[in-house]
Amino acid sequence: MPLRKDARSTSRTSLPGNPLAPAAARRFTRAALADWTSLGLLATCTFCRGDEGCSSGSHSTDLLADDAVVIVNELVTNAVVHAGTTVELLCRLEEPSEDPTEAADEPAALVIEVSDHHPGRALQSEARTQAPPGTPEYGRGLQLVAALAERWGITYRSGLKTVWARLSLEGREAGPAQGTEPVLRRGLRAAEILAPATRRTVRDDPEWAGRGALSFLAEASELLAGQLDEDLVAALAGQLLVPRLAQWCAVWLDSEGGPAGGAPRLARVWHADESRSAELRALLEKEPPRLPDPPRGGPVRVPWPGAGARAGAGAQARTGEGMALACRLLANGRTLGTLLIGRPGQSEIPDEVTALIEDFARRIALAIGAARRYTRQVTISQVLQRGLLPSQVARIPGVASAVVYEPSDEGLAGGDFYDIFPCPPGDRWCFMLGDVQGSGPEAAVVTGLARPWLRLLARENYRVGAVLDRLNRLLLDDATEAAESASLMAAAAAAGAGLPDAAQALPEGGQARFLSLLYGELKPLPGPSGGVRCTLASAGHPLPLLLRPDGTVRAAAEPQLLLGVVENVAYESSTFDLEPGDTLLCVTDGVTERRSGRQLLDDGDGLARTLAACAGLTAQGVAQRIRRAVHEFADTPPGDDLALLVFQAE
Repeated sequence: MPLRKDARSTSRTSLPGNPLAPAAARRFTRAALADWTSLGLLATCTFCRGDEGCSSGSHSTDLLADDAVVIVNELVTNAVVHAGTTVELLCRLEEPSEDPTEAADEPAALVIEVSDHHPGRALQSEARTQAPPGTPEYGRGLQLVAALAERWGITYRSGLKTVWARLSLEGREAGPAQGTEPVLRRGLRAAEILAPATRRTVRDDPEWAGRGALSFLAEASELLAGQLDEDLVAALAGQLLVPRLAQWCAVWLDSEGGPAGGAPRLARVWHADESRSAELRALLEKEPPRLPDPPRGGPVRVPWPGAGARAGAGAQARTGEGMALACRLLANGRTLGTLLIGRPGQSEIPDEVTALIEDFARRIALAIGAARRYTRQVTISQVLQRGLLPSQVARIPGVASAVVYEPSDEGLAGGDFYDIFPCPPGDRWCFMLGDVQGSGPEAAVVTGLARPWLRLLARENYRVGAVLDRLNRLLLDDATEAAESASLMAAAAAAGAGLPDAAQALPEGGQARFLSLLYGELKPLPGPSGGVRCTLASAGHPLPLLLRPDGTVRAAAEPQLLLGVVENVAYESSTFDLEPGDTLLCVTDGVTERRSGRQLLDDGDGLARTLAACAGLTAQGVAQRIRRAVHEFADTPPGDDLALLVFQAE
């Protein structure tokens, strides 16, 4: 594979000596190869070696990345387990050698180096063949490195031990002209080291089972289980199978409702020769595999695609195409789809390979099942969220407003809620910004109660403080009723179980329904000067901040107790005028308690300083500036719901 000489053809990183290092190393290696491909440093397809007319431009990087990731995983794991120090990982592209003194030209290669800082700790080499039963096995990863790499070795320096492996790029050609067998043999050689024996395998080879098998299947499970879209799971399955264990594969996905929901959908077709994918898809759509009932998970031999049509036309059915196996995708007793693979030029498949395919199909099914459960959960949450949040917010005369709402988990209904609505007789507008303790269904129940209660109380012309007083009592009454109901159910269950004292099963109290809330009302001021009068109260909520046009910032309310804690509380409100240019910022604790290590965003009045820098911005500009500050405060995504309201007098 020709390489462009470039200083960027070396990537290195340091990794902590803990169990997270192998996963980080795998991600780093794939990212490095992807960067080199985008830069043109890896640009030639190993199937065609640069010939015109080949449509498969990514095979080389895909195959190289697969082998490199496996090698990196094993070497980094070895360093972490046996050395326990910080690990240094280096990936380097080497151009073909043109040194006339060398016996043979060195082809282009990817060199991987994994170093640790414990050179005195010997590298665990070959697995012990004479070890008694139950003795831990070592060195399985080094056998895998030897199987996949052109050569490998160990280099000792002062305070450093480096294990390196060289993967030749020129030795990876396997195109339509040559067939996929060279690549397939290399993949099977690795599979023989890593894949587990199953109950149907007659081999008595101790090298077939053990720690390496778990490493192989764990890698596949990690790649599949991390996906939350069933079509992406199908695509990844094809990339993992082709061309390592098959020349082509296809995945059908059953509808959610099973047979009553419609015919299976051909979700993905993957062929080692991409130019033949469309032809294969057309054949498979006409002749989907027919598997026997009742459903079972083992592979079943099926006719080669197209053979039946040729036989029906009067021609003799060709039996030399190869071996096609279909495997149902079963999870929790339900059929989710079908996996079909094809291996040309073969009449039989070794039992160990069949068992490996069956194990892999089981993991595909589990990943598809998990993706479907997540999709259902997200759909339910979105429907629930739409019912808990306003479809639109009211436009307040003389006030520009902006809203930002981002739940931390799209799969769960958030605990934050907001609303802006008019109240009769039409001269005032009310707003709320609340945060229920917890998230998910429990928080959604409180949100579903609090928002309509607030609207009802506001429209009954209760003052701001009185609205919070009554909402507090309603929350406490509802929690008491829930506790009494739970107590009765627990007592009945205890009595039915024959407990000596059923009263012992009574809970001490129900789930507390705490709610932090910022509630207020805005009334446009009469006269040409403009502005609005704001009356608000904060119950255990982050205090709202008032920004003046000159950049000064102050708190616009006094702290008070959470709602739903104690009954006899008299909530007080604060009243002030928003003059033209003034901005009121209201946030939930997803903003103020945004964490970066031990530091919070609002430590040392951090939010006030950020808001002061927003002087002169529009309401929408302020909202987006605060949102960006929250996201940029830490490297990790926000772990809590993010909600904020901005009001600016015009």
